[in-house]
Amino acid sequence: MEKEVTIIGAGLVGSLWAVYLVNAGYKVRIYESRSDIRKAEIKAGKSINLALSDRGWNALKNAEIDQQIKPIAIPMSGRIMHSLEGELTFQPYGKENQAIYSVSRGDLNKKMVEIATQKGAEIFYNEKCIDLDTHNGIITFENTKTKQQQTIHSKLIFGADGAFSKVRYAGLQKLPRFNYSQNYIEDGYKELLLPANEDGSYKLDKNALHIWPRGRFMLIALPNDDGSFTCTLFMPYEGDKNAFESLDTDEKVIEFFKTTFPDFYDIMPNLLEDWHKHPLSGLAIIRCFPWSNGTTALIGDAAHATVPFYGQGMNSGFEDCFVLNSLMEEHNHNWETIFKSYEKLRKPDGDAIQDLSLHNYYVMRDYVADPKFLLQKKIEARIFERHPEKWMPLYSQVTFSDIRYSEAWKVGMQQEAIMKDIISLPGIEEKWDSEEIEQIILEKLDNKPE
Repeated sequence: MEKEVTIIGAGLVGSLWAVYLVNAGYKVRIYESRSDIRKAEIKAGKSINLALSDRGWNALKNAEIDQQIKPIAIPMSGRIMHSLEGELTFQPYGKENQAIYSVSRGDLNKKMVEIATQKGAEIFYNEKCIDLDTHNGIITFENTKTKQQQTIHSKLIFGADGAFSKVRYAGLQKLPRFNYSQNYIEDGYKELLLPANEDGSYKLDKNALHIWPRGRFMLIALPNDDGSFTCTLFMPYEGDKNAFESLDTDEKVIEFFKTTFPDFYDIMPNLLEDWHKHPLSGLAIIRCFPWSNGTTALIGDAAHATVPFYGQGMNSGFEDCFVLNSLMEEHNHNWETIFKSYEKLRKPDGDAIQDLSLHNYYVMRDYVADPKFLLQKKIEARIFERHPEKWMPLYSQVTFSDIRYSEAWKVGMQQEAIMKDIISLPGIEEKWDSEEIEQIILEKLDNKPE
C-alpha cells in the first residue's frame, strides 16, 4: 500500500518537506489557499527578502536540491552601516569566505514549488483549510474561487501554512490544554524597491546587507538578482516623531527620508509612488505547544513564527524538515514516536530563535553604529580566531553552524555578560588586543557556569 501524506501550505517549508517525503517514497498532496505562485508577478510589498544561511543550505543539500537554488542566491559577506553623514562602515558577518545569501522569497518559492512538482508532489491551489479533525485525519477545504467545499481523509497531515496557520487554528487550538500566544512588537514595517541603474547595475554594493541604523528605527536593503534592492523600513507605529502615524502627508514622508536617510533619498527615484504602493505590516511572535496531535504536526512558522531580525525564520523552518527527516529514518516511519520526539527536540529551539531574533533587532537598530559595539565585535573576532574551541561569536553560532538555537542562546548570553565586563575596563580602546585582555577573557570562560 502506497504511503500518502497531506501538506497544507505550498510555501517554502511546505515545498521543501514535500521534497523530503517524495524522496522517502511517499505520495504527497499539497493544498494551498493561494493561486499558483509560478504564474504570479512577484513584487515588493510584504515579502522581506530572505537571508539563506548554513542551516538552510544544510537542509537543501540533504534534500539534494541545493545546486538548483544557488543561481538565485546572492552572497553577502557582511553589513554596511550608513551613517547620517553618509559614511560607510563595513562589519563582516564571520570569517573570510563566510556569507549569508540574499534571495527573493517569491523567486525561491517558485523554484521550490517547481522542484517539488517535478519530483512528483501534487499541488491543489485555491483550497483553503476551514476545519480539521486531527484525531481522525479529516480535513475540510473551501475553494477560494468557487466556494465549493470538500472533505478529505489523510493518515498523515503537516501544517506548513505560516504564522496564521489554519491547521493550528482549526485543528490544534481546539484541543484541551493547548498553549498559544501571539505577541505583536510595537514596530511595523514598510517595503520600498530601490531599482537598478539604467544600465542594470547596482546602486549599492550588492555583496552586503545595508543598514541605516537610527536608534529607535532603521532601514535595511538586500540585493536582488536584477540589480535592484528590496528595502525595508522598521519603525514604531506610534510616537511623538519618527513613527509611521506621524508620516501622514507626502511632504512629511519626503522630509523624513531627506533628513534621516539622505544618501538613500538621493538614489531613490519615485519615493512617494513606492511609499503608497506598499502596505504597512505588523510583526508578531507566535508560540504554541504541543506541535502535534494524532495525525497532524505543525512545521515552520505555523509552530514558531518569529520576527525577521536574525534572518532565521526560513532557515529554522528548513531545519525542521532536516530534523524531521532524521527522526523519520531513526524511528522507521513510526509517526507517533516521530511527532513526540520532534516537538520535544524542536520546541526549545523554536523559543530560542524567537529570543535571538528580538535580541538581534536591538543590536541592528541600536548598536551596530556604536563604537563600543564595534570594538566588542573586534575583540570577539580575535578570541574566536585564537581560541575557536572556547569562543564562537553568537552570530556565528546561529548563522554559520548547526549548534542548536537553544544552546547558542544560552552560550551567547554568557558571552555577552563577559563582554560587558571587558568593554567597561579602563583603557580598553588602547589594549583591546593585548595578552592581558585575552587572559582575562579566558579566565572568565573557565569560570563560567555550566
